[in-house]
Amino acid sequence: MSTDTDIVPATTTTIETQAPIGTPAATTEVEALAPLFPANEAVDFRASWDAIQIGFVDDPRLAVRSADQLVAQVMNALAASFAHERTALEGAGTGAGTDAAPLAAGSRSTEDLRVALRRYRAFFQRLLAI
Repeated sequence: MSTDTDIVPATTTTIETQAPIGTPAATTEVEALAPLFPANEAVDFRASWDAIQIGFVDDPRLAVRSADQLVAQVMNALAASFAHERTALEGAGTGAGTDAAPLAAGSRSTEDLRVALRRYRAFFQRLLAI
């Protein structure tokens, strides 16, 4: 399994968007989506898929069973990754690591809440990109 240090963090880019004539252009921050898997894990999944495709010629039934198993393995890894990330997000706003909701801590500053919301937005965008 991988560690959090293997995952490349998301980056932020500022872009100018089209605005109606006569109004100033709007500036929007767009966060690049972090990869779903650490690079080494993605390479392993792709290598397994390549082997399955090559094996189709010799044994199509086995290739389809293997593809089903690989997809299940990838889905389980993805679910575990997102569960871990969600747990980290839940604790981020409280500083407690596993404490429930960031909003539960009434003493959180607006800046802390803004950072927590940005992290949730990035996580949400990754979920929708699948």
